[in-house]
Amino acid sequence: MLYNTENPHGGDIYGGDIDLDFSANTNPFGTPEGVLAAVRDALPDMHRYPDPYCRRLVGAISEFEGVPREYILCGNGAADLIYSFCEAVRPKTAVELAPTFSEYSLGLERVGCRTERYVLDQKNSFDIDSSFADYLEVHRPEAVFLCNPNNPTGRLAPVSLMEQVLGLCDDMGTRLFVDECFLDLTDNGVSMKSCLADHPGLFILKAFTKSYGMAGLRLGYGLCSDSGLLSAMSRTVQPWNVSAPAQAAGAAALKEDGFLEKTKDLVRTERSRLEMELEKLGFQVLGSSANYILFHGAPELDTKLRNAGIAIRNCGNYVGLGPGWYRIAVRLHDENTRLLEAVGQICGKE
Repeated sequence: MLYNTENPHGGDIYGGDIDLDFSANTNPFGTPEGVLAAVRDALPDMHRYPDPYCRRLVGAISEFEGVPREYILCGNGAADLIYSFCEAVRPKTAVELAPTFSEYSLGLERVGCRTERYVLDQKNSFDIDSSFADYLEVHRPEAVFLCNPNNPTGRLAPVSLMEQVLGLCDDMGTRLFVDECFLDLTDNGVSMKSCLADHPGLFILKAFTKSYGMAGLRLGYGLCSDSGLLSAMSRTVQPWNVSAPAQAAGAAALKEDGFLEKTKDLVRTERSRLEMELEKLGFQVLGSSANYILFHGAPELDTKLRNAGIAIRNCGNYVGLGPGWYRIAVRLHDENTRLLEAVGQICGKE
């Protein structure tokens, strides 16, 4: 548990009377019934230690992702793998985007790494372009962290640019950490997993949290062809760091044929509606390819919505953003309608 420590993320709905949570970008359909059944079936064996090698789960991931089993390392959520990567690599210098997910810099800070931030331009929709490669050539960091699609912007990086950055990192001997936790819920996102075999310096982060609505179980995995790095990461975490129910849930989730496509269909429709309606209410909305939307608008909107039982993510603490920036998850149609009605009332536009 956290003790007198700030939690800079969404999803903390436990300190108040929250009916709707738009602050965490999890699957709007929740956890698939097949996954819940797998967890229930695992309960009678809770007196046993979990498999420390996650053998069944690794096999399921290998088949699902189309990568060798030896490329896979499972962890207690994506954050566990971020911290173990930082601990294993221990770079002295690293580069990340601004704004982006805060745990990269926090994990790097733990190992004494100096993190440089490439600040994205709002006028360019917070997108990265070829100037990012120029920036890397000048700074020549030991590690680069990229989130694709980026969080909280929901913007996808062009495939050509990702390939350019990967090639440049190879030339410089730089580790490239690519967070693809939201990629499976995007419209046209392309994974870099086909590059793994030829690029041992590439590490890809994935998680069940968002795609399969499993945030409460904590389950993520990394993909990398560098067995030495995966072994070093394993030495930074406790044995049995992935619980038996989480392993069972992960294996079951990957059998949920059609679940991700059903989710993407809903997200595509509802995201477009939310963006359009928020713009009508006078907000500056950043077009997203993910299951969340970043927008700028009324001060204290999050506080006013929380008083109405609705949580959204205040993004004022993201480096590169500031007051008035908010992120919302795309949820079910009726839930999105309730959010829009509440925002309309706050803005005096029912």
